[in-house]
Amino acid sequence: MLFSSGIFLFWFLPITILIYYAVPSRVWKNFWLFGMSLFFYAWGEPLFVFVMLFSILFNYAMGYLVNRINGYKHLQKCTLAFMVFVNLSVFFVFKYLDFMIANMNAVFGTEIPPKHIALPIGISFFTFQAMSYVLDVYRNPEKNPVQKNPFHVGLYITLFPQLIAGPIVRYETVANEIKNRKENRTDFSRGLFRFAIGFCKKVLIANNMAIIADLAFGVTPKDLGWSFAWLGAICYTFQIYYDFSGYSDMAIGLGKVFGFHFLENFRYPYCASSITDFWRRWHISLSTWFRDYVYIPLGGSRNGNGKMFRNLFLVWVLTGIWHGASWNFVLWGLYYFCFLAMEKFILKKDFLQNMEKRFWSRLYVFLIVLVGWVLFRAENLPYAVAYIKEMFSFTSKGIVEGRTLFYVKEYVLFFVAALIFSTPLFSLAEQKTEGTNAIVQSVYHALVLLTLMGVFYIAVIYIVKGSYNPFIYFNF
Repeated sequence: MLFSSGIFLFWFLPITILIYYAVPSRVWKNFWLFGMSLFFYAWGEPLFVFVMLFSILFNYAMGYLVNRINGYKHLQKCTLAFMVFVNLSVFFVFKYLDFMIANMNAVFGTEIPPKHIALPIGISFFTFQAMSYVLDVYRNPEKNPVQKNPFHVGLYITLFPQLIAGPIVRYETVANEIKNRKENRTDFSRGLFRFAIGFCKKVLIANNMAIIADLAFGVTPKDLGWSFAWLGAICYTFQIYYDFSGYSDMAIGLGKVFGFHFLENFRYPYCASSITDFWRRWHISLSTWFRDYVYIPLGGSRNGNGKMFRNLFLVWVLTGIWHGASWNFVLWGLYYFCFLAMEKFILKKDFLQNMEKRFWSRLYVFLIVLVGWVLFRAENLPYAVAYIKEMFSFTSKGIVEGRTLFYVKEYVLFFVAALIFSTPLFSLAEQKTEGTNAIVQSVYHALVLLTLMGVFYIAVIYIVKGSYNPFIYFNF
């Protein structure tokens, strides 16, 4: 079930909210949310609920065991190793088994048939969250107490706002709120406001950018022409940002509606002044997960440049693999590793700080990221190489140029919106109104609200009409 679908907007969400606020106790509120989250997940493929239930029960048992043997470090570490092994084994079977078989057949000349196991939606997200629960209980049991009630673990892992597309919610972020959160009118109204913003970003910008991106990546590179290749890459760059950040906005907003406070997942990444800065702004929950559970435990930057280089390499190989079972994603991870290593070991901190003051540095980052998204989007490595080669050929003329201009003119409003809302322009305007008198603030907030209501109404019309509505992160 998609947030940007009629069944969710008109049926699932209103019923869930009404009954949630109608039941009297926290126990029943949690039980209702848990049940509706399972229903939400089962909507697409009911059998995958059993994978989810296994994850809940297994990690509940591991968390309970780690807590019970507190003080026996060796046993705890063995338990953690077993927990990680089982979680990643399930993850591997569903997501990477056929990829491994294909590579074994290619390298060793074997003829092992692929298993064609369907991929459970959101398995990358809920697997990392499940491991986060056990790891946080181990690392700080006082701050992150073990949940003795398995339904509370189930609610943490399955909570539908962030279930299929994140952000990856760390257990330590919501451990206290599972039992002790306090809903209020301010959070409720701000949550709905944030949901509406994310809904509009997804439906109006991401979906329209997807139309052109899919056209460009749906033909052979030699038939593209350099201008349409650039247009397709730019559209995908905006599509994936508004697709994912829109879903994160909706998830954060819905979390507030139910009393949960998830951390931000995007902070205007296309305004970054370096690749290091970009990854502090893009998919923040994934970056911090790898930093805190992989990079730092491996030693981080504490043991010299050689170990730091190794740790950085491992993190970015894993980051690429996390996104998908394809060499494209591995190379995409290594692509960013190279730029991050260059910035960390060659350019150094002083140079990067000077870059922050220069506009060209943002153009440099945007270009690097745009080329990276071509690698990310392409079906295979040969296609990615051919596509990028066509982008920089600058030789096509005539009808190709006309096709590019046609789509630019046809979607000009969406391009303008994509460009404006990828910058903190409206956040700066909001900050400036805070220093004005109450009347100016009221007028400003009223105008913003009325504008959002109008845009949201248009977005709903798009959904009702059955407009193109893909979702990139279903693949992860």
